[in-house]
Amino acid sequence: MKTFSPRHLLTASALAVTVGLGFAAAQDAQPDISPEASQQAQEAANNNEPLTAPETASSQVMPDSFADLVQQVAPAVVNITTTAVVAQPTGGEGAPIFPEGSPFSDLFRDFGFPGIPGQPGPGGPRMPQRSNALGSGFVISADGFIVTNNHVIEGADEIEIEFYSGETLPAKVVGTDPNTDVALLKVESSDPLPFVEFGNSDEARVGDWVLALGNPLGQGFSASSGIVSARNRELSGTYDDYLQTDAAINRGNSGGPLFNLKGEVVGVNTAILSPNGGSIGIGFSMASNVVSSVVKQLQEFGETRRGWLGVKIQDVTPDMAEALGLAAESGAMVTDVPEGPAREAGMRAGDVITSFDGSEVKDTRSLVRRVAEAPSGEPVDVVVQRSDGPVTLSVTLGRRETAEGAGDRPGGSESSPSQQDVLGMTLSVLTPQMAQDMGLPNDARGLVVQEVDPSSEAAEKGLAPGDIITEAGQQPVASIGDLNARIDEAREAGRKSLLVLVRRAGEPRFVALPVGES
Repeated sequence: MKTFSPRHLLTASALAVTVGLGFAAAQDAQPDISPEASQQAQEAANNNEPLTAPETASSQVMPDSFADLVQQVAPAVVNITTTAVVAQPTGGEGAPIFPEGSPFSDLFRDFGFPGIPGQPGPGGPRMPQRSNALGSGFVISADGFIVTNNHVIEGADEIEIEFYSGETLPAKVVGTDPNTDVALLKVESSDPLPFVEFGNSDEARVGDWVLALGNPLGQGFSASSGIVSARNRELSGTYDDYLQTDAAINRGNSGGPLFNLKGEVVGVNTAILSPNGGSIGIGFSMASNVVSSVVKQLQEFGETRRGWLGVKIQDVTPDMAEALGLAAESGAMVTDVPEGPAREAGMRAGDVITSFDGSEVKDTRSLVRRVAEAPSGEPVDVVVQRSDGPVTLSVTLGRRETAEGAGDRPGGSESSPSQQDVLGMTLSVLTPQMAQDMGLPNDARGLVVQEVDPSSEAAEKGLAPGDIITEAGQQPVASIGDLNARIDEAREAGRKSLLVLVRRAGEPRFVALPVGES
C-alpha cells in the first residue's frame, strides 16, 4: 500500500525487519468461513467457475450485512509474505558522534548504541539481515495466477502465499508493471484454487457499496466496507485511474481486492492519503479495467506491450479553442510529431485529436489511456481537426516500451538577426550562434524570447526569457515579419487570439496569445 501524506506518498505494504518492528508475520486470523461455503468454493474451483456473491446481494440498496459476500469471495483472497536480504549500515551510522575519550561514548555504548567512533565495541560493518514484508492479493484463475501490487514483491528473494485454509505455497513472479504498480504471481497447486473475476470498473458509481479484503498491519484476514468516494483519480503515474474509497485500508492491504456487491473485483487496493500512516478514510484502488488489461499482457508475454502513437500533446484550453475556431474545448492538441507512427500517417503539429479508434478523445489523459490499451502493430483510425475540417488518419501503432526516450529535433533554416517588441515580448531571431549556445542544432529556426512584460498576457501564460517560438497560426516563423503576418491574418479573420508553438528545453507546448486590434 502506498500512503500519501499531504506532501508525498509513502509505501504502505507492511514492512518489518525481523529484529525490529514486531509484525514480520501475519497473525493466525483466518476468515470465519463455514464448511458449506468452503465446499462451495472448492466445487466452483473444480468447475473452473469464479466465486460470486449471492444473487440477492447486488440488488439491495443498503445490505443488511456483508457476511454472505465475505464468505463467498474470501477463499480467493490471500496473504503474501516476502523475504529479502537487506544490507545493514556500518555500526556508527545513525549513532551519536562524540570526541574520542568523551565520557558520553561509554554511556551510549552501554545503552545500546554500537560503533561509537573511536571506541572499542561492536562497531564497523554489520552483517546483512533478512527482512519480511506483508501484503495481500487475490487468485484470478483455478490454475494459480495471483494479482498483487508490484511494491509488495519488488526486490523479494522469496514469496510465500497463505490461503484462507491456512495452506502456504511458494510463488514465482510471472511479470510486473511498475507504471500501474501491478504484479502477477503464479503458484503450483495439486488442486484447483477458488478464484474471483474482474468486474467493469467503468460501471462503478460514486456512492456504490464496496468491500475491501486483505491483511492490514499483519493482523491476518480482515474485511472493511465503504463506498466509492470518487472516480478517475490521478496520483502520480501516466496510466493512473484510481477509484477512491472510504473503506478502511491500511499498511498490508496492498494488492488486496476491492469488491462490488456482485463479488467482482473493481479495484486493487494500492494507496492511502494520510498524515500519520493510518487510514483516515481516503484510500485508492487501481481500477480493474486498467489492471485486467495489464494482467492479460503479463500472462501472455510476461511484460507489458502498450501502444505508442508517437506525438507530444497538451489539453485544449478555451482560448486555444477560440483561436482554432473549434466548437468545443475537447480533444488533445498535438504539439510535436517526431519520427514515429503518427508522422508516417501524416499527422502534424497543430492537429487536434478528437477521436481514437472510434472513441471520443476528451483530453490528453483519455488519449494516453486509450493508446496504451490499444495493441501495438495494428492500425487504428485517428480523427484530427484541422483548420479546413476533420481528417481521418490510419495509424499503425508502435510499442511504447521500445520507443521510450525518443527526443524531438526542431528543424529549419537560419535567419538574419533582428529584435522587436511583439505581444508583450521582446523577441529576436534565433541565430546559429544562439542555437549552439542553447544546445540546439545549427539549422534550428524561430524567435527567441529575450524579455517578457510582467503585466502582459504572455507573462500570465507562463512565457519566459529563453523560450523559443517556432510556429504561429500553425505555420513556421523564421523572422519577426513572419510573426507579424500571422497576427494580421488572425485579426483579419476575426480571431481574438493567435496560437503559437513555444519550445522550452526542447519541450513544445501551444499557447494562445490575444492579438487585440491593429
